[in-house]
Amino acid sequence: MARTRYRSVFLSDTHLGCSTVQAEELAYFLKHVSCDRLYLVGDIIDMWRLRQRWKWPDSHNQVIRRILKLSSRGTKVVFIPGNHDDAARQYVGLEFGGIEIALNAAHHTADGRVLLVSHGDQYDLVVQHHRLLSKAGAVAYDLLLGVNRIWNGGRRLVGLPYHSLSGAIKARVKSACTFVSDFEEELIAEAQRGWFHGVVCGHIHKADIRHDVRGSGISYYNCGDWVESCTALVEHDDGRMEIIDGREANRATRLIASALDRGADAMDEPAPPADADEWVTPTMPFPLPSSGTRSDDGGGAHR
Repeated sequence: MARTRYRSVFLSDTHLGCSTVQAEELAYFLKHVSCDRLYLVGDIIDMWRLRQRWKWPDSHNQVIRRILKLSSRGTKVVFIPGNHDDAARQYVGLEFGGIEIALNAAHHTADGRVLLVSHGDQYDLVVQHHRLLSKAGAVAYDLLLGVNRIWNGGRRLVGLPYHSLSGAIKARVKSACTFVSDFEEELIAEAQRGWFHGVVCGHIHKADIRHDVRGSGISYYNCGDWVESCTALVEHDDGRMEIIDGREANRATRLIASALDRGADAMDEPAPPADADEWVTPTMPFPLPSSGTRSDDGGGAHR
């Protein structure tokens, strides 16, 4: 089956090693895309969680295998560690299995823009100056995700769609809204200092695309996450950027695959035998000419 083609794909906050990761969906998504560049924009492996309790099911291995497979097929893969996998920052500048490790990156779009690519935790004052508070917040977030899973399990039973309980709570808490606003402001300022046209980040698990933020002329792109929203930021061949809902993309891919399988099965079925007592007269696409034709009686008469 053909893969969906993008010029570039940006993923962040997959948190492999954490029980709340949608690893099966992510592995399926990666299996059915092709791209020239894949940016892993931080918190790909949740080393904080793995230090507390080792949990690494095969579905998480499958994600790693898909990334390595893309690299082996010629995709340039750049891994930018975040705060949850910050131990990898000691290897910045090195390459493992075709995957380049970088602190930040400059991405050149097809339409001539240059984007700063950064996880974003460097511009989070809580992470930088209150590490213990940041880890306590991560624990609280994990608990909220557990409640969220139960909440959505109940919604599925009654036929209701997925609803992010944690996202709804964060949207209504004033301090959380202020934090997001401050975070975005710091990133925009950094992009301006570096003369970038925009910034690609993750960290806050909130997929978003906005242009000319606060009149700065800077575009802001956040990849989202694969814990709740299952989103990816993609660049098309014309430079257009888009947020992809991974669940919806996978659902469409499965429907296409199912339809192709049904079509293949139908082609393999033998044609029903024609009734021996019936003459089937073929329908001609055009009338036969009146001159020089041979009659069906085999007599060879000509007009």
